[in-house]
Amino acid sequence: MADVLLLSAADVRAVFDLPAAIESQRAAFAALGSGEARLAPRALLDGPDGGVAFGYLSRLPGSGAVAKFGSVTPGNAARGLPTVAALVIVQDPVDGRPVAIIEGEAVTTPRTAAASAVAADHLAVPDASRLAVIGCGVQGRAHVRAMPLVRPIGRVTVVCRNPGTCGAAADLAAELELPVEGTGDVRAAVADADIVVTATTSTEPVVLGEWLPAGCTVLSVGSFAPDRCEVDAAVLARAAAVVVDDVATALLQAGPIVAGVRDGRLGEDRIRPLGPIVAGLAPGRTAPGDVVFFNSVGLGVQDAAAAAVIVDRARAAGAGRLVAL
Repeated sequence: MADVLLLSAADVRAVFDLPAAIESQRAAFAALGSGEARLAPRALLDGPDGGVAFGYLSRLPGSGAVAKFGSVTPGNAARGLPTVAALVIVQDPVDGRPVAIIEGEAVTTPRTAAASAVAADHLAVPDASRLAVIGCGVQGRAHVRAMPLVRPIGRVTVVCRNPGTCGAAADLAAELELPVEGTGDVRAAVADADIVVTATTSTEPVVLGEWLPAGCTVLSVGSFAPDRCEVDAAVLARAAAVVVDDVATALLQAGPIVAGVRDGRLGEDRIRPLGPIVAGLAPGRTAPGDVVFFNSVGLGVQDAAAAAVIVDRARAAGAGRLVAL
């Protein structure tokens, strides 16, 4: 077998910044929307104490298949460990041999926030300046960093549910040179927000539809499994547009979507995929005063697009190390 490029988390962070991640996700959803990407069904396996193992497999045009295997372990927060752990494997497009193995959490964190930024760029009002993020963990902080790259964010409120993350507001304010306020009051945080991000792993709604102001865009990234539901039914009822990363996947695995369809409150005809919107084949937001809801569960095509950029940049920079397997 030919040598395989091993890329650590540090290697990934050195070559894959947020602007690159956003462009990779824009390419991923455009390819998905135009029918050029190949996407296998996502696999989920329940684990103990609310943990979930997951598997993705996809291919972009001209690239080899990319697989990601990993887990979400909520209990790791109390252990001082990342809640997401994963490996990404990249195949050669011609002979199918593995050409790279990449530490996956360093891929997942920026690509997830970057995908939300792409969604916000197409769904949020153009002058969105007030951001509320529910959850101050790795994903919550990544989303605070990502949103100012696509909208003129002038004020951020973060809601910290874990006492160990309560310093996030001050840290982010210093890092981004933006006003970032920390609070424990979700309702107050979202009351005048233009963009609301829910970055928890909650099985119960943390945002209620009655709290949302007109024109608000809600981006749920923690409702990634059938039993995770960060928003209540009223959010979907108020939404003029219900957008997901992939309709077939969302119908099986996005908690609010699964519950809405099951209970008859959400017709499948109301659910729209993000890909055609990014590809310019379908409209995004249609009126400034609309509430828009986006539910992301994560797709393999996102990892494929990110991995292509990471491997190319790593090779150019001489990052990582080659090993013979």
